[in-house]
Amino acid sequence: MSSSIQNLDHLKIPLEDILEATNNFSDENFIRQGGFGKIYKGQLKLSGELINIVARRLDTKYGQGNKQFWTEILMLSKLEHDNLVSLVGFCDEKNEKIVINKYAARGSLDSYITDPNFTWGKRLHTCVGIAHALSYIHYDEKRDFSIIHRNIKSSKILLDYFWVPKLSGFNLSMTTVASQRDQICIEDACGTIEYVDPTYVKTGGVTHKSDIYSFAVVLFEVLFGKKAITDKIDIKLTNEAKSRYEKEQLDDWINPDLRKQMDGESLKIFSKLAYDCLNEHRARRPNIDQVILKLEKALDLQRLQTEGAMYLQRLGANPMLDVRALEGTSSDLKIDRSSNQLHYRFSRSTG
Repeated sequence: MSSSIQNLDHLKIPLEDILEATNNFSDENFIRQGGFGKIYKGQLKLSGELINIVARRLDTKYGQGNKQFWTEILMLSKLEHDNLVSLVGFCDEKNEKIVINKYAARGSLDSYITDPNFTWGKRLHTCVGIAHALSYIHYDEKRDFSIIHRNIKSSKILLDYFWVPKLSGFNLSMTTVASQRDQICIEDACGTIEYVDPTYVKTGGVTHKSDIYSFAVVLFEVLFGKKAITDKIDIKLTNEAKSRYEKEQLDDWINPDLRKQMDGESLKIFSKLAYDCLNEHRARRPNIDQVILKLEKALDLQRLQTEGAMYLQRLGANPMLDVRALEGTSSDLKIDRSSNQLHYRFSRSTG
């Protein structure tokens, strides 16, 4: 690892620059306390440009240390994807170890889980983006190594100003040789218990399918509008999710304001996928590419419903509206003139 660290000198940021950027880690700049340590926002001048940043200060009393600090930096320095958090640099000076990332203006997904104004469409878009991030870290052919994240949860999913989701929290991640990525790795279990693959906890063996399980917990948080971590120790989200899915009682637990927004088929595909990802037998969980296909289909169906509702609204306001104004979009809308019924036809844009 030492040789790899020496290659990161170009990412070093002086402590005095970070102190200036965060107003000496002032209370006004404080965002939240995480498992890594305290997190602050700020504005850092870098190469003549002022950028919005987040500074994460390592605090070893929370159980993490040098290993997790350097793991985060080494991982992010080798990764680049639209749905991953961006590494700006780091500081290792005067007993301070700080990771600097670009600031995500909308905060983290866990802040929106219970808010029905964070619409079903936005939720699906977020899940699709994070699935693409997982596909990239698990299976990118341009790298000779594969990554298991080991800490997937809603608080590690950040949202930028344009609501683009960014996966963060690579301090607990681990690498495997790309050609051996499907093998079980033996490593002490870590992460937040509500999200951790129970097979990993029982056996100490972790695979990419362990990330799929953790992602499924997030999917059910998104679906129900309820957080996995609550004060109600007698209720576990995953147990409720599996039980209600098997009894066909999902509607009873979905936030009613959220349920009103959902296309029925979109909900059906999404919930079946989330349930399959929770399978206790890891081999039976879908791989990440299958997850992406199902999520994108659920999103497409939801978009069709939204486009149809918008058209009917406009038609109600203007009965003479020509349907051709909406045709030729990503999904074609057609009117059966004889029955005055609205029909949808899938068509993926090739332009």
